[in-house]
Amino acid sequence: MAPIEVKKICCIGAGYVGGPTCAVIALKCPHIQVTIVDLNQARIDAWNSDNLPIYEPGLDEVVKAAKGKNLFFSTNVDKAIAEADLIFVSVNTPTKKSGIGAGFAADLNYLQLATRRIAEVSTTSKIVVEKSTVPCRTAESMRTILEANSKPGCTFDILSNPEFLAEGTAIADLFNPDRVLIGSLQTQSGKDACEALKKVYSNWISTDRILTVGLWSSELSKLAANAMLAQRISSINALSAICEATGASVDEVAHAVGRDSRVGPKFLKASVGFGGSCFQKDILNLVYLSESLHLPEVAKYWRAVVEMNEHQKDRFARKVVDTLFNTITGKKIALLGWAFKKDTGDTRESPSISIANHFLSEKARISIYDPQVTESQMWLDLTNYGDIPAEPIKPHVTVCESAEEACKNAEAIVICTEWDEFKTLDWEKIYANCPRPAFVFDGRLMLDRAALKKIGFTVVTIGTGDRV
Repeated sequence: MAPIEVKKICCIGAGYVGGPTCAVIALKCPHIQVTIVDLNQARIDAWNSDNLPIYEPGLDEVVKAAKGKNLFFSTNVDKAIAEADLIFVSVNTPTKKSGIGAGFAADLNYLQLATRRIAEVSTTSKIVVEKSTVPCRTAESMRTILEANSKPGCTFDILSNPEFLAEGTAIADLFNPDRVLIGSLQTQSGKDACEALKKVYSNWISTDRILTVGLWSSELSKLAANAMLAQRISSINALSAICEATGASVDEVAHAVGRDSRVGPKFLKASVGFGGSCFQKDILNLVYLSESLHLPEVAKYWRAVVEMNEHQKDRFARKVVDTLFNTITGKKIALLGWAFKKDTGDTRESPSISIANHFLSEKARISIYDPQVTESQMWLDLTNYGDIPAEPIKPHVTVCESAEEACKNAEAIVICTEWDEFKTLDWEKIYANCPRPAFVFDGRLMLDRAALKKIGFTVVTIGTGDRV
């Protein structure tokens, strides 16, 4: 049987992965109809408006170019499933909060509900593509659900096609990826399904960048890639603590190490810690997988990467308290940046949340500014989506419209996100409105320390043994 020609694509899940990925597919494949569906009416309304639900540089232009032509957003999930030749499943797979594997294993409830719905609605054979980050061998359970609920004559081929997008550069990553990974069963129908998806991507991506592998290798490769990137960050952050104790500069050490062609310079920037939806979740997933496979030493190794990240956030927050004469009770502290990294509005696992909670536990007053994160999202993060009452902390938190407003009368300014605009603030004006001594804590190693010192600030950075 020859590979089918994909004419209609459905993507279940209109979030950070499904939205940008399928918008780019629609733009690059004008002959394919792409429908992105979600049960969240407000999210779909936002995609259909001029105010998209996620911020990503270049995304607005991509959506505007294809929307209404061959790109559609809808809550009619069943219709899109029924009409599609190929279905991307791009739903949330958060870490479980309760039950077996709580705190480590991925919660596959949304994925399983979507899979069951595909089987119940489909009247023709489909290619079903895992786009969500999932544990190894998840496709096996998906196939069981599909076969148990399918109609006579309906067959389903399952592919793994993990995303390797970096938020903030997702559109550039989609236009020009390092690689596209497609995993399939090594049966003839599996290989045909793989070829059909490969043909979609080859509309704009060179075939030598489209890697076809076994299904289980593809699933594990995504977890492995994120775990190894996070490992590099935790490694340089561990070295930053040694640098502070010895007087070495972590930037100089990272530069020297990164010049080794075997190592390379990427992901060797010391910081307050990594965040985002993937790194921690995927490593914990790997820990749980290792324990399930009776590999305790392997699980311990990967768990240490997450523990180092938590230690770095806690160490940085304690450094602020120690520097401010061991107490921040009643003191105003400005937090610049709430997103987990620049050029995104995503706050999942952002170091800012942990740092803010540490300061609030010390009874500090915090003022927060971020150019992309809404006040409502900040409050969701501070209350852990309603698990923590907001009333006790409301008097201690102010969300500001500008960095200057956040910094006014602050005894300490803490850089949590590396937004470019923080480099060009009027630091002399900010200094004039700060009590003395005025402290800047650079959690991203992004500011000109000598220039700030010249103005009068005391600057405390990660990975240097001196205070400039």
